[in-house]
Amino acid sequence: MQMMPQMGYDRAITVFSPDGRLFQVEYAREAVKRGTTAVGIKARDGVVLLVDKRLTSRLLEGGSVEKIFRIDDHIGAATSGLVADARVLVDKGRVEAQINKIVYDEAIDVQTLARKICDFKQAYTQIGGLRPFGTALLIGGVYNGGNYLLETDPSGALLEYKATAIGSGRTIVTEMFEEKYDEDISLEDAILLGLEALYKVTEGKIDVTTVDAGLAKSEKKEFRILSADELEPYIKEVIKRNEKAAKEESKEEKAEKEK
Repeated sequence: MQMMPQMGYDRAITVFSPDGRLFQVEYAREAVKRGTTAVGIKARDGVVLLVDKRLTSRLLEGGSVEKIFRIDDHIGAATSGLVADARVLVDKGRVEAQINKIVYDEAIDVQTLARKICDFKQAYTQIGGLRPFGTALLIGGVYNGGNYLLETDPSGALLEYKATAIGSGRTIVTEMFEEKYDEDISLEDAILLGLEALYKVTEGKIDVTTVDAGLAKSEKKEFRILSADELEPYIKEVIKRNEKAAKEESKEEKAEKEK
């Protein structure tokens, strides 16, 4: 019997390689790593999601690039990777949320919704003729007085975080959150922290056309996407802080040279 060449093997359907790897799933994760950065932060009074839209041309209308979605009244999602794949998962989540309302006459639990999306993603890693979804989702929401932030992996794995990021800037943002995140952070400070992370990842190239933000407030029990007018003051504050810090650092360096 003729053996399948190795290059052909890892381009075929998602099956285990001899050393126990799922190449197609690993390739899907690479698609996420090459995507724009999405950030999620859990605060004491809600959850905030932010994304870098990375506009590749000044001719592109920023509003047409959609990377934050409202799944249900109290749940939203931010995506990194293949946006078209993300839309399919968001639609799946919306259907599951509506089914829950019809069957149980109540809003769906954030964790339950995330699990259902992950089960759907996992099925695409083991059924012949299908490929894994090349996208990761940060799902944030409020439910019964609790705030939730969960990440769905292309493999179907589900993890819950206090603060995290997906996409190309994940390492930079995670290191920053390890240093600056506080569990008692307010929602407004969480927005500023998330924007500061995106400022660092994009090397200062952020404005209302390149960043989207959505938040779920515990008090109002709803998720909504912020308008450009609402987001602009936060962006200006972050830019101001970083410019001030850069000037102070420059003064210190100058003082050191004069010694």
